[in-house]
Amino acid sequence: MTAALHRCAVWAASFALLASAVACRSPGLPRLLSVSIRADGSEQQVSVERGATVQEALQAAEISLGDLDSVEPPAYAVLADGGRIQVVRVREAFETEQVVVAFERQTLRNDTLSEGDSRLVQQGISGLQEITYRVRLEDGVEAARAVVKTVWLRAAVPEILMVGAGGPQIPLPIAGKLVYLSAGNAWLLEGSTAARRPLVATGDLDGRIFKLSPSAEYLLFTRRSKKAADQEINTLWAVGTKDDTQEPFSLNASNIVHFADWIPGTNSIAYSTVEPRAAAPGWQANNDLERVSLAGGPARVVLEPSAGGVYGWWGMSFGFSPQGKLAYSRPDQVGLVDQDGGYLKPLLDITPFNTRSDWVWVPSLAWAHEGDALILTTHAPSSGPISPEDSERFDLAAASVVNAATVPLARDVGMFAYAAAAPTSADSAGSPQQIAFLQAILPAESDRSGYRLAVMDRDGSNRRVLFPKSDTGGLEPQLPLWSPGIAEGHNGGLLAVILEGDLWLIQAKNGDAFQATGEGTLTRIDWR
Repeated sequence: MTAALHRCAVWAASFALLASAVACRSPGLPRLLSVSIRADGSEQQVSVERGATVQEALQAAEISLGDLDSVEPPAYAVLADGGRIQVVRVREAFETEQVVVAFERQTLRNDTLSEGDSRLVQQGISGLQEITYRVRLEDGVEAARAVVKTVWLRAAVPEILMVGAGGPQIPLPIAGKLVYLSAGNAWLLEGSTAARRPLVATGDLDGRIFKLSPSAEYLLFTRRSKKAADQEINTLWAVGTKDDTQEPFSLNASNIVHFADWIPGTNSIAYSTVEPRAAAPGWQANNDLERVSLAGGPARVVLEPSAGGVYGWWGMSFGFSPQGKLAYSRPDQVGLVDQDGGYLKPLLDITPFNTRSDWVWVPSLAWAHEGDALILTTHAPSSGPISPEDSERFDLAAASVVNAATVPLARDVGMFAYAAAAPTSADSAGSPQQIAFLQAILPAESDRSGYRLAVMDRDGSNRRVLFPKSDTGGLEPQLPLWSPGIAEGHNGGLLAVILEGDLWLIQAKNGDAFQATGEGTLTRIDWR
């Protein structure tokens, strides 16, 4: 027999044996399976072909599934005889309820009250929230509930109780209006350090923006957002300062970290924004600039978002002159903003400082009163063998916006010198205009050094340190503020700074210092 014939014989025999085996088994296997289905509160038996899936069994029972319904086993599972199918009817509903939110109680120390005395400054009012839930119902029984929206119908107003802080300070007359931020609330001093009242008592001001308008009629400020920090950092608000009837109002802007200020001669505000991020420092700067009017309406773009140069992820800052000119400052450059054309005009390149951390040094700048020059902190080269970016030297200089000339004013002042030119109204007649600034106690370690308040004439001469005394740790970095005028009983302008959480007023002529508050919780001030 040939090999081919042999293989054909083997195949024929194998086929015959298989056919015989199938013929022997087939009569013993049922063609239909019986399964039970429980759905809609009842149970039924159905018969399906062997090999059928759960989905086919449901079709046989004329049971359809909704988009949210669940079934066990899954619809694709193959059934066995006697199998059980469970259908769970699922639906979602939205429910809304109103919840009363208890008001916060705040106790503030006040040096205008004698120790042991107290005064209720603000009556607390409970807030009211409307909370919307998404409710999951399984066979009519609640299985899960989640909050999808929370709306404040009425914001809670904290109760504020002032208590004496160990004896009142001597009241001092002051010019203009001075505002300060304490424990998340804004307070106003007017006429005297003893005459104070709350402007905003929500307890959620974050201090990133805290600016009086040029006329002191409004306060611009930011509030911590109620959303997660990586979704929204804060929101921008304003409040009138005229009397106690003024209510804060939103400016419909958010995520303001570096800059927002009043545009001189208008009722408009300019601001720059960031995008929240979960990673440090918590944002990515847009390096943009927008403006919005108190009268309402959409914001207008002044500068489109940009990369922002070296370390642009941190962001740039801006500053208006009294005449309305606008300067910008970023880690590698200082210049002017063409507000009509929407572009930057570089004035001076700055060597970026390498912080080796997740924060960035941005040169501080201030306008001379006449608007013809910028007073700024520059990053100077080191005398040692280190790279320019690592130099610990920082100087003060004046940069003309007319001819781009730069004149040095003071050397080794520290990176947080924060210069401020005195307004004409704060100078004595015939005296040269003065510049206040912070002088680092340890200039070579100015990122962590304390500072002292100093003043000098506009040309850098007659430099002298005023406050605090040499036996103290010094001031935290901050912008010193000049009084907007000369109040009765003062010989020349005053300067305001915060030392250890309290407001201090210093005579620019002789350095005499007066403590104006005793709370120990101040973080920001402004004076107009």
